Amino acid sequence: MARRLAPGARLVLASHNPGKLREIEALVTPHGVAVISAAALGLPEPEEPAPDFAGNARIKALAAAVASGLPALADDSGFCVAALGGAPGVVSARWAGPGKDFSVAMERVQREMAAAADRSAWFVSALCLAWPDGHAEVFEGRVDGVCVWPPRGGQGFGYDPMFVPDGETQTYGELSPAFKQATSHRARAFAQLMAACFD
Repeated sequence: MARRLAPGARLVLASHNPGKLREIEALVTPHGVAVISAAALGLPEPEEPAPDFAGNARIKALAAAVASGLPALADDSGFCVAALGGAPGVVSARWAGPGKDFSVAMERVQREMAAAADRSAWFVSALCLAWPDGHAEVFEGRVDGVCVWPPRGGQGFGYDPMFVPDGETQTYGELSPAFKQATSHRARAFAQLMAACFD
């Protein structure tokens, strides 16, 4: 049985990524849960040595929960490209370099794909809700689609401008934030989290 968060609870968002924080805050606040970011609390970003999204989300959520004494929610997500064997995957953010410049990361994806015929790609999001006593719940969502080049659109963040989800003609960089919010990998993971852990 999953542990639930009651309305009025305070929740730490264990992320220093402003785009991710905006998306998660928009999903959480309608449920009467007050959110504060790990950055606002001055919490450090832990190392993420796990080989998968779920493991890294768990590391981040538990670190923030223990340090803050509050429940914490972490997301570990990434962009996976079939022609690259699933890379960049768990190191998606690292491909953007220390300056977090995703135009550099997208150029690297395109360069490494070269003339690959298979343009299929997917986004994965693992959400972990953890408590200071070490209890944790993990939920995963995925959206499949294709890589396009050149990148299109100024909405979204990260690899969004080079990804067209299945059934659409526009990239996540062109589709409205409301559409992405409702259908993304993070939204799919979040729907599972809500059903299990929110009143």
